[in-house]
Amino acid sequence: MTCPALPDGFDFTDPDLLQSRVPLPEFAELRRAEPVRWIPQSANVAGFQDEGYWAVTRHADVKYVSTHPEIFSSSLNTAIIRFNERIERDAIDAQRLILLNMDPPEHTRVRGIVQRVFTPRAIRALEQRLRDRAHAIVEAARAHTGSFDFVTQVACELPLQAIAELIGIPQDDRAKIFDWSNKMISYDDPEYAISEQVGQESAMEVIAYAMNMAADRKQCPAKDIVTTLVSAEDEGNLGSDEFGFFVLMLAVAGNETTRNAITHGMHAFLTHPDQWDLYKRERPATTAEEIVRWATPVNSFQRTATTDTELGGKQIKKGDRVGIFYAAANHDPDVFDNPDTFDITRDPNPHLGFGGGGPHYCLGKSLAVLEIDLIFNAIADAMPNLRAAGDPRRLRSAWINGVKELQVTLG
Repeated sequence: MTCPALPDGFDFTDPDLLQSRVPLPEFAELRRAEPVRWIPQSANVAGFQDEGYWAVTRHADVKYVSTHPEIFSSSLNTAIIRFNERIERDAIDAQRLILLNMDPPEHTRVRGIVQRVFTPRAIRALEQRLRDRAHAIVEAARAHTGSFDFVTQVACELPLQAIAELIGIPQDDRAKIFDWSNKMISYDDPEYAISEQVGQESAMEVIAYAMNMAADRKQCPAKDIVTTLVSAEDEGNLGSDEFGFFVLMLAVAGNETTRNAITHGMHAFLTHPDQWDLYKRERPATTAEEIVRWATPVNSFQRTATTDTELGGKQIKKGDRVGIFYAAANHDPDVFDNPDTFDITRDPNPHLGFGGGGPHYCLGKSLAVLEIDLIFNAIADAMPNLRAAGDPRRLRSAWINGVKELQVTLG
């Protein structure tokens, strides 16, 4: 193999890069020539006291890293591959209390508790209410006489309402969760003028809100999921603080990612009208999975090597950070036929948009797939002639493939 020709200083976590595009050509070059590649960074640019990370771009290697937590830790440096360079190390370490940033056995214990929220029975119980909400959201959007923002009027609403339904957050409070979660992930985007401190303060707002819910249920139990998770803490349930961090994770993992999948999915349909026509006619059950593959809302996470090891022919040292790039894996031609084609009938579809397997495989996958199915069915029923009224405006972020605005019109 020859070494891939990347421009000097090219960094897959540069927030300016993801604001403009997902670097699929560069991913393809690395998969071909150097699937595990050292990416140097200037000192502390990502918030870590090191000189860079290993970029992992092949599907098989991303799965390997994901399924070997004993070698590749989520806790040592967290799963977030790049923070603001001004972040204090204490603020990074505090994020180890979030399930996303835990390793077994603590991860196993907490996940075993919170997965009660996502049982098939719990999701089925939500389905009709979420179907009604999806239709109500689309009907409200259809009332616009001119162009409107698909992100705020459609894509963000169902994930927020689903979280509210799931854990009993009053629907009137969903705007707070939306605002707080936006601030937590948008510190790299100057349009929002949000500092790292504001993001941390918003995280604390979410945690405090959830801890108050937990304390209330401990005093006054109800027949809801919060009570199930926090009552009888000495019998293996969550403490109030653990519940607070669980809701914090939901605010991003259950809201931001699904909302971006829905937005990217709509844009894909608008730019692939043959697929939209097919969807309206046949409503393939494979659609949601292809939307998630195509969108890959989380471009990358990271792990940290707990020991010297080898991956993709490279020697990785203990303490090295390893970036796992899901967007690269989801376009791997060794796994997907015509990976650059948006095909809602794709089957099988072993994408890694919900993670690469292992302990951190997405807890809420079934809920996310349900939300995507419900909202696009509602759109196809009520707004079948939706048209783009402008290009998507992308989020400036180091690791989220996000869209801030997508103007559409009823045509």
